Amino acid sequence: MAKTTPLEFFRQVQAETKKVVWPTRRETLTTGIMVVIMTTILGLFFFVIDTSFEAVIALLLSLAK
Repeated sequence: MAKTTPLEFFRQVQAETKKVVWPTRRETLTTGIMVVIMTTILGLFFFVIDTSFEAVIALLLSLAK
């Protein structure tokens, strides 16, 4: 494999960076809002599941006494 010089490497990086299609401000904002909404929904879902399991375990342990 041919070695490249540091200067050539940075030129290649610059050329590849120019090919990147960056998201618009609106796309970034929409995606960020969706992440916050989905994280909140999943957090609430797992909170309810965890609380339910805790109640079931507490009930089973109280029956064992």
